[in-house]
Amino acid sequence: MASVLERIRRAGRPPFYTLSPEEARTAYRIGAEILDLPRAPLARVEDLSVADRPARLYAPSEAEGLPVLLYLHGGGFTIGGLETHDSLCRQLALRSGAAVVALDYRLAPEHRFPVAVDDSWAAMEWLAHNAETLRCDGSRLAVGGDSAGGTLAAACALHARDIGLPLALQLLITPGTTAHADTPSHHRFAEGYLLDTEVIRWFFAQYIDEADRTDWRFAPLEAEDHAGLAPACVVLAECDPLVDEGIAYADRMRAAGGQVQLELYRGVTHDFIKMGRAIPEAEQALDASAQALKQALF
Repeated sequence: MASVLERIRRAGRPPFYTLSPEEARTAYRIGAEILDLPRAPLARVEDLSVADRPARLYAPSEAEGLPVLLYLHGGGFTIGGLETHDSLCRQLALRSGAAVVALDYRLAPEHRFPVAVDDSWAAMEWLAHNAETLRCDGSRLAVGGDSAGGTLAAACALHARDIGLPLALQLLITPGTTAHADTPSHHRFAEGYLLDTEVIRWFFAQYIDEADRTDWRFAPLEAEDHAGLAPACVVLAECDPLVDEGIAYADRMRAAGGQVQLELYRGVTHDFIKMGRAIPEAEQALDASAQALKQALF
């Protein structure tokens, strides 16, 4: 991991917070899959529309009625999209046997909080009721995401419970869950561990007003009640500013009677799951995520 961080540092790419949002999106798109596994061939990869948003379906077979994972990409609510997480979604489909639908939700600052949440909720509800149009089974539905996408997935699970929509699993990969980025790990890993404090501040400034930070749709730990949520698989990195809030969220769900599988990978940073060419922990995390999906959906 230290070697990967050194290579990234030597590449000399400007930090996102020194760029415009559009420049940051371009920079992220160019670099997002450099360390990722090659894009695996699948039986079905189809661009489509879900709840009036662009989306991409990944299926490992032509079988009818596959269960489906709604996947929400990371990128601080500001960058990222279908291309940046294509390899990751292919791996989840390939290893789990489920179909994956990746959503291109609207990004900040053009679309600030809670637009990304609204897009995610709309896609989840659309899949629950219309997945058969994709030859998938909306009654076997999971939500997942990494980083900001993990936050959105957690908000989806809370909303699903509140509207009585049954979810098989919430797959939360290095999610943000707190209002103010003030846990000890935010100080411990503030600089030099890929996701720096200044980058987090920049993302949040693009996305949300300070006054809205305690809204549970942004900070799922702020929700009043965590009982009755879908089973969770929480995948965390030890050397990540977000690790403390990920553990806290897993603990909160477990204390409320939830079924929680916590996977903590030692010695790796945020975004490690997208570094399969460089570190073995990425494939270990993909396998653990896929196994959780298999157990919940099949």
